[in-house]
Amino acid sequence: MTTSPSRRYALITPCRDEADFMRRTLDSVVAQSEQPTLWLIIDDGSTDETPQILAEYAAQHDWIRVVSKPDRGGRAVGPGVIEAFYFGLDQIDIDAYDYICKFDLDLEMPRGYFAGLMDRMEANPRIGSCSGKPWFTLNGARISEKCGDEMSVGMTKFYRVQCFKEIGGFVREVMWDAIDCHKSRQMGWIACSFADAELEFEHLRPMGTSHKSVYTGRRRHGFGQYFMGSDFFFFTATCIFRMAHPPYLTGGIATWWGYVKAALSGTPQLDDPELRAFIRAYQRRALVVGKSRATAEVVARQTPVWEARLAPKAVLV
Repeated sequence: MTTSPSRRYALITPCRDEADFMRRTLDSVVAQSEQPTLWLIIDDGSTDETPQILAEYAAQHDWIRVVSKPDRGGRAVGPGVIEAFYFGLDQIDIDAYDYICKFDLDLEMPRGYFAGLMDRMEANPRIGSCSGKPWFTLNGARISEKCGDEMSVGMTKFYRVQCFKEIGGFVREVMWDAIDCHKSRQMGWIACSFADAELEFEHLRPMGTSHKSVYTGRRRHGFGQYFMGSDFFFFTATCIFRMAHPPYLTGGIATWWGYVKAALSGTPQLDDPELRAFIRAYQRRALVVGKSRATAEVVARQTPVWEARLAPKAVLV
């Protein structure tokens, strides 16, 4: 007899000073066709109306829980966000859930978003993490953030708990949201994002704009690519591609300089030489055959790695 798999999922949301956008995010999660078992929101020192708005929603929905983290004195991105995420994660029993999601408070989700992700993960037990595709509004136009199919996006990282634990969770540094996808593939899992229309969502604060300036965000991204161990020539090609994405031309240049500056400064890289080599080999292959084919080759090559550990456990009877 086949039984339905469990669909218990928890959202963990670090936030700080999100009053401008958060009601749209809160309302879109409340309206989900399958609501979270738990939504744990970590208020990381907000000084605007964020705490009051969170208290309002938590009073109305018993599955929303708000905790306060000691104020670090300013807004933080990258490692600061992951620090706040782990502050929340440490307060729950992750094994009580089937899926865990690091979820931002500046998104507007379609009603069937989380149900749709779980449907796709149930259909393919090798999918360790996934997401839909983000877009943002610029001068009244809908602009894609151009996220590759081989990555689950950082603002809504929806993970199978088993995969999250196996990869060791998130690295507490910039580019954590790409390192995790590569680590997943190295271990035989699939990380992906779906272009299906019903999974597209609006990013109310565009990716990489930074709380300081868009160029700060782009340079930070370049630094993160260096830290991750990205191949220089592959990264340069992606910067050229990004020049077609606002801010045109200068955004790609700022990203490239962030990488080069880190390299010239001798900045330490991710302390996982095998993973860095795995990433560079994948990227160099992608330069020759394209990312889609290179990803498919990696997934096929790592199939025995996944099957040796998990295939018998993934079958529900």
